[in-house]
Amino acid sequence: MTKVVISGTGLFKPDQTITNAELVESFNAYVELQNAQFADDIAAGTREPMQPSSVEFIERASGIKQRYVMDKGGVLDPQRMFPRLAPRADEELSLMAEIAVHASRQAMEQAGKEGQDIDAVICAASNMQRGYPAMAVEIQQALGAGGYGFDMNVACSSATFGIEQAVNAIRAGTARCVLVINPEITSGHQEWRDRDCHFIFGDACTAVIVERAETATSTDQWEVLGTKLATQFSNAIRNNFGYMNRCEDTDPNARDKTFRQEGRKVFKEVVPMAASHIDAHLKDLGMQPSDVRRFWLHQANLSMNQLVIKKLVGGEATPDIAPLILDEFANTSSAGSVIAFHVHHGDLSRGDLGVICSFGAGYSIGSVVLRKL
Repeated sequence: MTKVVISGTGLFKPDQTITNAELVESFNAYVELQNAQFADDIAAGTREPMQPSSVEFIERASGIKQRYVMDKGGVLDPQRMFPRLAPRADEELSLMAEIAVHASRQAMEQAGKEGQDIDAVICAASNMQRGYPAMAVEIQQALGAGGYGFDMNVACSSATFGIEQAVNAIRAGTARCVLVINPEITSGHQEWRDRDCHFIFGDACTAVIVERAETATSTDQWEVLGTKLATQFSNAIRNNFGYMNRCEDTDPNARDKTFRQEGRKVFKEVVPMAASHIDAHLKDLGMQPSDVRRFWLHQANLSMNQLVIKKLVGGEATPDIAPLILDEFANTSSAGSVIAFHVHHGDLSRGDLGVICSFGAGYSIGSVVLRKL
C-alpha cells in the first residue's frame, strides 16, 4: 500500500477578536431592545421575555473565552447582530478563497511545496460562500495548482472527511499531492441572537498537505496509518438555509436559516458515538487508546472532550493528552481539530501516535490515526 503522509499544515485567523465580556454586553443590549419592543405581549403573558447572558454562563457551558471573527462591528451591533462584509466583484478573489489561500501558503511553505506540486485541491467546510463555481477551483487557480478541485461539506467533520478523500486519491494514483482546506467563516451562519448558542462559533481557516511519502521533503512528517468515517442522520444540529428557500416563500432571515441545535441531546448522543468510533478505529489497526500519545479532538465543548477522553483512557483529559484551543478560537467547525494539531504537535517524538478526530452535524464523525516520522 502507498505510504501517505501529512507534511504541512497552515492556519489563518482574523485580526479581530470578541471577548465573552464584549459579546455579553452586546447580547444583553439586544435583549433589552427586544423585551422593550414586545413589552405588551410579555405583560399579557403571550410572549416569554428574553433572558440575558453572562460571561460565567458561557465559560461554564463551553470553556470558550473569546473568538476570532472577520467583522466585529456588525456582530456587536445590537441593531444588527451579524457580520458586515463588503460585496466583491466576480473578478475579485472571494473572501472564503482569500483566507484559504493564506492558510494554504503557510502549509505549502512548511511542506516545501509550490503551486505546481499540488495536483488536487479539496475545500471542505460546513458552509460554502456560493453554490458555484466551486471554491476549491478558485483557490486552485489562485495558488497556481494543477489537477482538479472540488468542494465538500460534512459540517464539523469536513476536515477529516477531506483528509480521507485525499489519502484515497493518492493511494488510487489519481493524485500525488493533495491540499485540503477548511475555510470556516462561521460568523455568517451563527445565530448571535440566541442565548443558547450566541457564543459558540469563531472564524478561522486551516490547510493540510497530504502527499506520497516518497515525494515528501518536510522535516515534520506524519504517516497516515488509517482513516475511518461514519454518519448517522439526526436533526439535532441543523441549518435550513439554501437555494430552495426562495421557492418556498419563507422568510430568508427566519430562525431556522442559521445554526441551531438541541445542545443536551447532541452532548448525550455524540460523546459515546465519538468515543466508540475512536476505540473501534484503533482496534482495527491493532492499537489501544492507551497507545495514543495525543488526541486532537473537535473543538466544540470542553466538557464533551473531557468525557470522550475519560471513556477512552479512563483518566483526565489533560492538555498534554487532549489539547484545547477552543478557549481562544471557540468552535471553528471543521477547522478546530486541525488547529489543535497545527498548534500542539511540535513537542512529540518520532514514533509517537496521535488521532485527529472531528464530529458534528449529520451526525458525522471522522478520525485519522497518525504516527510521527
